[in-house]
Amino acid sequence: MSSTQNPPPRAPITVPAIASRKVRDGAEPLVMVTAYDAPGARIASEAGVDLILVGDSLAMVVLGYDDTLQVTVDDMAHHTAAVARAEPDPLIVADLPWMGYHLSTEDTLRNAAQLIRAGAEAVKLEGGRKRLPMVEALVDAEVPVMGHLGLTPQSVHAMGGFRVQAKTSDAARMVVDDAKALTHAGCFSIVLEGVPSEVAELVTEAIEVPTIGIGAGLGVDGQVLVYHDVLGIEDRMAPKFVRRYGDVKRQSVDAIAAYAADVRAQAFPGPEESYHLSAEVAETLGLYGSEG
Repeated sequence: MSSTQNPPPRAPITVPAIASRKVRDGAEPLVMVTAYDAPGARIASEAGVDLILVGDSLAMVVLGYDDTLQVTVDDMAHHTAAVARAEPDPLIVADLPWMGYHLSTEDTLRNAAQLIRAGAEAVKLEGGRKRLPMVEALVDAEVPVMGHLGLTPQSVHAMGGFRVQAKTSDAARMVVDDAKALTHAGCFSIVLEGVPSEVAELVTEAIEVPTIGIGAGLGVDGQVLVYHDVLGIEDRMAPKFVRRYGDVKRQSVDAIAAYAADVRAQAFPGPEESYHLSAEVAETLGLYGSEG
């Protein structure tokens, strides 16, 4: 059998199944990628990933903004619905965007409900103990919640930019304490972004739910990367933690350039790409000259 053939369909992945995936207990590391539309969701599903994150990175990667702060709940719902229509096997997690969970628990529940109705099976929010009322309200409403600690992009201005976090002993202890608090509040997993690998290991050891790292080293229970970074669609920046597994942008540029060249040379479309009348109809229309 060719190794390039699609793997057989899997059973849909559930929140309880994810919550039990700790590497220290012998589980295989979790794989999560972002996706923002139906084609991306189908590719991620056929590739066998465990979770799809409809991330607020949508703002920068797809919508052209400079940071994640511009994306709205409506934007997130629109793209979550596109992902869900593909009916992927991975668990669909949707980001609650900036100001989507900051004002009140009622506002948080309303925004989370919009994402769940759009097709999300869980939501993700950023921040530690200050977010506990929101996490608890969501869990009480039976909305599964993924936490996010370390470099939290929605706090880019407060952090002074996209910088590695938890580099001091006090800051490291705070991340561990925040992770414990989020777990006790009901988070089924926690993303750790932009923290030293040693800190990520401390957090992973301290809590019973899986950690998913991005720029957090190997000592976690899984990894997440942005779809466009993995495939090399986005090549304007290359954070240290990104590894590109494809060069899709270059291949796409080359393909479109080849198409453009064929059009200008009138080499496309050819007869095989064109539709034709039957000889009888063409003759009736006087499209064939008389012979002899």
